[in-house]
Amino acid sequence: MKNIDKKWIYLIILSIVWGSSFILIKKALEGLTPLQLGALRTLFAGTFLLVIGFKKLKTIQKREWKWISISAFIGTFIPAFLFAFAETEIDSAIASILNSTTPIMTLLLGAAAFSIGFTRNQLIGVIVGLIGSFFLIWSGSEVNPNQNYWYAGLILISSICYACNVNILKRYLQDVSAFAITVGQFSVIIVPAILVLISSGFFSEATLQSESLYPSLGYLLILAIIGTALAKILFNSLVQLSAPVFASSVTYTIPIVALMWGFLDGEQFSWYQLLAAAVILLGVLLSRKS
Repeated sequence: MKNIDKKWIYLIILSIVWGSSFILIKKALEGLTPLQLGALRTLFAGTFLLVIGFKKLKTIQKREWKWISISAFIGTFIPAFLFAFAETEIDSAIASILNSTTPIMTLLLGAAAFSIGFTRNQLIGVIVGLIGSFFLIWSGSEVNPNQNYWYAGLILISSICYACNVNILKRYLQDVSAFAITVGQFSVIIVPAILVLISSGFFSEATLQSESLYPSLGYLLILAIIGTALAKILFNSLVQLSAPVFASSVTYTIPIVALMWGFLDGEQFSWYQLLAAAVILLGVLLSRKS
């Protein structure tokens, strides 16, 4: 299969998986605190990856561990907690929309810090997609005026983290297998996740006897294995197959899936948001052209 075909297949799969992640976070928060969710998400995904791919750690060169460690914290560990805290105040669909700022951050950081070039069409594409994202945010605030949009800043910080991460992967880890990168990343952050979990009060009697705990753990297990571990492998492969801006364009299509889940869960949105979703897709197509 040609790389051009693989890129689009990976983009579609990631859009569905990560678009569903936001509703899973929302459901998991019904029985877990944000610290517990972020820690357990990392721990479940890390354990799964180490079981199936421990031998891959031997293929990582000593000089590559520095960048894998940095990538692990800014691309996985920190955003896991930021998204959990953000969704305590804003709808899951809105969180996914705000995440659409990642491509423009990727473009700017790639040019400024990593000397990665971009074309005029790519620039137009991320701008068009970003306009669609802001339109979604505006219309969402009209429908849900009581939401605390200060927490939107946490999503924007995550977008900057993702933008740094995708450029690091492209610049410094291009020749490392996507599977090895992912296993290496989680081997680095699994111990910090355990420490956060212990300090979060998860093992207290009140938490362990809560009726909402175990349904939340079920949602979280799906999120960790499919939405984090397997999706990370796929995303790292996508970065190596394509340009950083195209890879980060998955954040344009994620909100469409997230909006559908939000609607099914009773979250309110308007027809204007559907129109904005179409604008976002146009941005993806433009950023794809060279």
